[in-house]
Amino acid sequence: MAKVSFHDTCAKSVAEGDPYQANAESRMPLFVIPFPYIDPVMVQIGPFAIRWYALAYICGILLGWAYSRAMIRNDRLWGGPAPLTVVDFDDFVLWVTLGIILGGRTGYVLFYNLPHFIEHPLEIFQLWNGGMSFHGGFTGCVVAVILFARARGIPILSLGDLTCAAGPIGIFLGRLANFINGELWGRPAEVPWAIVFPHGGPLPRHPSQIYEATLEGVVLFLILALLIRFGALKRPGLIIGAFAAVYAVARSTGEFFREPDAQLGFLWGGATMGQLLSIPLFLAGVGFIVYALKHPRSA
Repeated sequence: MAKVSFHDTCAKSVAEGDPYQANAESRMPLFVIPFPYIDPVMVQIGPFAIRWYALAYICGILLGWAYSRAMIRNDRLWGGPAPLTVVDFDDFVLWVTLGIILGGRTGYVLFYNLPHFIEHPLEIFQLWNGGMSFHGGFTGCVVAVILFARARGIPILSLGDLTCAAGPIGIFLGRLANFINGELWGRPAEVPWAIVFPHGGPLPRHPSQIYEATLEGVVLFLILALLIRFGALKRPGLIIGAFAAVYAVARSTGEFFREPDAQLGFLWGGATMGQLLSIPLFLAGVGFIVYALKHPRSA
């Protein structure tokens, strides 16, 4: 199939009398980065396919698992032996994986596209078609942490701290997978690095997935790592609070460059769903930080 350029599309729009697209031609930056197409399916053997998005989840969980094990083994970070063992966390990985998947999917169904799924309930289980919510996944992780900690008799906040410290790894990889899939693109932009996404129309757009990968992944990970280095794990709940508060700010910032979901658009006060859901997350994070600073871990 022949590729149609942005200029060709706009010329066709002019001929058909579309003033918006005609105006877009005049506003288009001189240089636009072509979308670096990568097949969303990494490997396919017969009907079995491994997608980059699934691989991002798998690698995020495995790398986060390894990172958490290293923190548990480092007594200096805790001011003594960690309040849980490596074996405890090994057993927890399955619980948190289920929390991420079930919570993420449930959050997407409830917050982002409920009318559609009411009409097509079987599509709720079609995870391969995409549709996961961070805020839902975070809630699923919270439930997994509480249930597992109570069942094993370990401190809830310390287990939550470990989980949140490793979280940005998976977020970073997930945002990169969003970019590879050409989804969750940004708003129209005139910056030199703007990209025309294959399913985002003819206008060049912010590569907001990369912005979010940087803010929610790299920056958040480094902030939490520095806090841990300076003793944050000695104050249970501090990393949970910092994760929630910093993520909320990072997500809200990224949303200014990201195109809102088509079925939702802009909501109250011109905010997006991601920004509105980040408000209670930020407030909860501040609450955890205040609590942690007043209640250091007992020796």
